[in-house]
Amino acid sequence: MTAPALKLKSTALNSIHRKLGGRMVEFGGWDMPVQYPAGTVEEHVRTRTHAGLFDVSHMGEIDVRGLDAVAFVNGLVSNDASKLVDGQAQYSALTTPEGTVIDDLLVYRFAEDHLLLVVNAGTTDKDWDWISSHRENEDIELRNVSADYCQIAFQGPDALGILQKLTRLPLSEIKYYHFREGEVDGVPAIVSRTGYTGEDGFEVYASPDKAERLWNKSLDAGNFGADDGVLACGLAARNTLRLEAGMCLYGHEIDETTTLLEANLGWITKLNKGYFIGRDRLLKQKEEGIGRKLLGFEVTDRGIARDGQDVLIDGQRVGQVTSGSPAPFLKKNIGMAYVPVEFANEGRAIEIDVRGRRVGAQIVPLPFYKRPKQ
Repeated sequence: MTAPALKLKSTALNSIHRKLGGRMVEFGGWDMPVQYPAGTVEEHVRTRTHAGLFDVSHMGEIDVRGLDAVAFVNGLVSNDASKLVDGQAQYSALTTPEGTVIDDLLVYRFAEDHLLLVVNAGTTDKDWDWISSHRENEDIELRNVSADYCQIAFQGPDALGILQKLTRLPLSEIKYYHFREGEVDGVPAIVSRTGYTGEDGFEVYASPDKAERLWNKSLDAGNFGADDGVLACGLAARNTLRLEAGMCLYGHEIDETTTLLEANLGWITKLNKGYFIGRDRLLKQKEEGIGRKLLGFEVTDRGIARDGQDVLIDGQRVGQVTSGSPAPFLKKNIGMAYVPVEFANEGRAIEIDVRGRRVGAQIVPLPFYKRPKQ
């Protein structure tokens, strides 16, 4: 007897996505738009050149309050939450005792006794269980507040100007990885200068019952013209944008089999901050050296590398593609993969097994794309 299909979760913008012609797919247990009628390439390029609007309300939020909030979180994550100041956010990771990755996340500091953890959609329940299980006698209150927020991301060089039409907050004064509380179109919101595209931009957190209003007003505010206005963007463009920017995706570049040092995330691994779960293993790995490394590659032959395909060096299978795709803005076929460190040299020729055909590629530095400084 076939098990009944699990009911997918929906964001508050689900009906809007359908009205806009979004092609809906399952993602991390959610019903989400993978693309709209304009197509992934146009959505991607528009975000790089003007602005893209993304529904990321499927992300999870965990509220940590109390006198021990910072100390408690700091024992669970790799980055140093004690260095945060009010109004600042930090990219970090929840780590296992082996130094591998339970999830990557953002840590927001509202006050010395109030942090908000923003985690991935498909791992929210797992993260909640992990965090809750490590609570002992700390003076903290933990709450899974995921249902309290919608999250809309404005990304691209025109994002600031579009969002500024809807708020009195001085957006240009908000530094990268900082945030302010205020109103957007009269709606109480958190406005964070963060994103997952490699572009400048903002993520707006608000009550889900205001999601449709904020989304529609955002599209109206950015309606400059058919070719240069803001464009609604789906998961596919979000993925190709982050890949061009060399950003890790949980379940691909990072998971419970990969350590932070292997994934080039030593910059969020503060081994000198004191104890955190996985510190000893990561310290040992740093001293002994890693055996494999995440790298970027560019396809040099005709063909597209895809997730899960084998990587070959000198005819030997040495790894698998973690993410592979055409890069719409760069107009190249690119990917990331783990290979043994002895082979991880920029310029080295490699091959990708594309459905039984060996396709030539070359190791290149990450990120593939870096936005111009303004």
